[in-house]
Amino acid sequence: MVANADRMIANTRAAGSGRAGGFVVGFNNSVSAGNLRATLVAAQRENPDLKINGVESDRSALFAGLDSGEIDIAILMGEIARDDCRHASFWSEHVVAAMSKGHALYERDTVNWTDLRGQRFMLPTADPGPDIRDMLIGRLWQSGARPDIQLRPVSRETILSFLGETRMLSVSCAGTTGALYPDVTYRPVHGEQGPALIAYSGYWREDNPNPALKRFLAFVRSRYALSFEIAATTERI
Repeated sequence: MVANADRMIANTRAAGSGRAGGFVVGFNNSVSAGNLRATLVAAQRENPDLKINGVESDRSALFAGLDSGEIDIAILMGEIARDDCRHASFWSEHVVAAMSKGHALYERDTVNWTDLRGQRFMLPTADPGPDIRDMLIGRLWQSGARPDIQLRPVSRETILSFLGETRMLSVSCAGTTGALYPDVTYRPVHGEQGPALIAYSGYWREDNPNPALKRFLAFVRSRYALSFEIAATTERI
């Protein structure tokens, strides 16, 4: 009886400090590699009693999940102004071009934005395909010639699965490179200032009382040497 009571008290304290319990993280890009996967794995190792659940969906569904409380934090590409959420820049990942092993750019260790002009691209209509399309248009627009970008109503996994049979390219971030697809390889994209990067940000509701979320935010802040405030009270965790 005493041992059970002591264990119950210990579990309660662990949950109250965020070392146990759990939280739900939403995302709209691959976690086969990259910083998001590494961060979640490291957070789990540091807090083995913490339960981390993931939800992959498009941006609008993830923000709806934040509003309803079904999701504790969404980690997304770019930065979106939201008055109803707190947000912070977390990290950046390299932009990569996916191509078949028979593509003309395959022999290069890296590709420049200028190398991608005149190429044909295939992206998913689902997130983050439209964001990547906008990035490509901004980078590759030349003398009024719009880049040839096709949005397909299939998943990024389906696009990459068939990409090896085409001479088209797809563009994503380093987080997708952990998965292997037939005859497909990845090349980092560079610009004039070096590697091209995509920023990632976290979004959460300030009134979310989940201590596990606060513990995770403190972990991210420490891991990436960031200085964002977790709550408006400026309480440090």
